[in-house]
Amino acid sequence: MKQPTSRPRPGSARARLSEAEALEILKKTLGRARGRDVVAGIGDDTAILAPSPEAHCWTVDSCEEGAHFLPDWINPEEIAHKSIHGCVSDLAAMGAKPRALLCHVTLGPTTDAEFFERFSRGQARVARALSCPIIGGNLSHGPRFSVVTTALGRLERASAGALTRSGARAGDELWLVGAVGLARLGYLLLSSGVRRGSGATALALRAFRTPNALVREGLGLRGRASACMDVSDGLRRDAQTLSRESRVRIVIEGERLLELVPRSVRALGEKLGHDPLQLAVDGGEDYALLATGPANLRPKFASVIGRVERGRGAYLEALGKSARLSGGFQHGEAREPLARLGPPKSP
Repeated sequence: MKQPTSRPRPGSARARLSEAEALEILKKTLGRARGRDVVAGIGDDTAILAPSPEAHCWTVDSCEEGAHFLPDWINPEEIAHKSIHGCVSDLAAMGAKPRALLCHVTLGPTTDAEFFERFSRGQARVARALSCPIIGGNLSHGPRFSVVTTALGRLERASAGALTRSGARAGDELWLVGAVGLARLGYLLLSSGVRRGSGATALALRAFRTPNALVREGLGLRGRASACMDVSDGLRRDAQTLSRESRVRIVIEGERLLELVPRSVRALGEKLGHDPLQLAVDGGEDYALLATGPANLRPKFASVIGRVERGRGAYLEALGKSARLSGGFQHGEAREPLARLGPPKSP
């Protein structure tokens, strides 16, 4: 998703929050982590989790002011939600169940006590909802507010194997779990000054501000999907990644993908001057799941949006033509338009 340009935080005249003051707020809002796994949490030099026979996986993700949000786009509770769910989405893509979180928070020059307390209370609520306690972390000061979250997940039913990006096979269906393009639409609305609304507008704003990691669905894909990854950088780039890691050709069928976009959302995209299919292909930070698997194992919550073939590369079929997808969003790079539709290249 295109990087927003940082602006001063409203209320920047307030006193800067010290690390000691922030730590006291964390002790009040998060307390000591509790749970059958937690031996030691916040308050000690390290966190300690009880040993477990299950396989584990780790992931880390950042949520930074100026790169992922602007202060007047999103409130502190929403930043907490976005930062945790964006990280936990990686666990969902592996078919893992969240176990614990570590968070490094960089306090910006205008971060005050009210903002930070709202943020940390938001963290506590999200962690409780996910049954995934925050067991430690770090505080520092920097030029802007940011959060780096580390999530630890457990792989239950180890015999079923983890979901990876490298298992797609020719003949598999291409599945989508969740929506794509909505967060991008929310970004476009916020960029144009829209802060609230109803219907499709509210849906898009919510998708940008408070995306949800599809943990339950990820668990449901284990034993069914041959490969899986979360859609954080948009279908265009993530389909290429899936193709490269599995050494297969990924074909997205545009008509099937567009059928999953509600008419009200299509209309809103067109009103803003954006093609609905391009939004669905290029939109990032939706945290949907892109998976592959045989038709007879497809779960009810997954929708078919294409197929896996022998060959290499990712392709979009639309209007009776096919285009090889290239490029796509990366932080620090400009977004490029969909590839010109034309005959597919030989692998």
